Amino acid sequence: MAITGTDTMETKPSQIPIPKKSAPMEAIEDIIYGSVAGIVGKYIEYPFDTVKVRLQSQPNHLPLRYTGPLDCFRQSIKADGFLGLYRGISVPLFGAAAETSCLFFFERIGREVVYSSGQCSRDRVLPLSALWFTGAFSGAFTSFVLTPIELVKCNIQVPMSTSTNGAAPKGPSVMSIIRDVYKYEGIKGFWRGQMGTFLRESGGCSAWFGSKETATKMFYLLNERSATSQTEKDALATEALPLWQQAVAGASAGMCYNFLFFPADTIKSRMQTAPVGGSAQTNTFWQEGKAVWSQHGLRGLYRGCGITVLRSAPSSAFIFTVYDSLKRYLPL
Repeated sequence: MAITGTDTMETKPSQIPIPKKSAPMEAIEDIIYGSVAGIVGKYIEYPFDTVKVRLQSQPNHLPLRYTGPLDCFRQSIKADGFLGLYRGISVPLFGAAAETSCLFFFERIGREVVYSSGQCSRDRVLPLSALWFTGAFSGAFTSFVLTPIELVKCNIQVPMSTSTNGAAPKGPSVMSIIRDVYKYEGIKGFWRGQMGTFLRESGGCSAWFGSKETATKMFYLLNERSATSQTEKDALATEALPLWQQAVAGASAGMCYNFLFFPADTIKSRMQTAPVGGSAQTNTFWQEGKAVWSQHGLRGLYRGCGITVLRSAPSSAFIFTVYDSLKRYLPL
């Protein structure tokens, strides 16, 4: 059945109205502005992401090193100082730029797929159901770009074991991680944990874009109700939301993205931080998930979820606000 809509607030534009541009120029904006927004968001969330990875990657066969997020923060700062939480941020900054730009780029391609299918007319704003689909489409393709980057990031973030002579251990470098993975597993080793990334990104990005657009349209509807004339209603429909409403919409997107598919991220992180080489055995996605479940149950799959959802709210709010503002006020 074709996707249709009536001339109500549900079909009025929630997207920032911008002049019509060529497809290549739209793609360039997605890549540049998505990269900038991703870098800003990464600086905000990175210490929390480090704690999340350390909580997720604790071995099954050993006593838990951290009792929770606060204990992980305390031990990490005591061992490495606050800046230690930013260890290895260069790779994640590149990853954040690549991830966010790819998300917005592939989301636009997803819209073109919907338009080309004939399910929705180009002269109408896409309905929410289509926007949830374009989010999933975007996440699925972005996952293949993201998995190798996250493999390096996670291995940098995991805590280092104390050396036998008591000296401060030296963390692995980006090149040493890349070298070891290629040496023992070849090119395909860089996509270890791909299934987890695929599930997290396709499902999570559906929620990320879908929740943001849903919240945005709800705010437009609320704002319309306060208007006293049709002229004022029409003006509201073409203006950007107040900054706080944009932030709330973005924050809700980040929280939905991280909570709904967090178990897939936990399994992915454990797979990517598992030892390589020698007699080390690599579990499949389902084997790793079964191991976590048998040892720690559902709680183990959501270890680190609270702090992840907490940090995702401001980070995602900044990402969408920065991206939309750049698209509106600095068009290329």
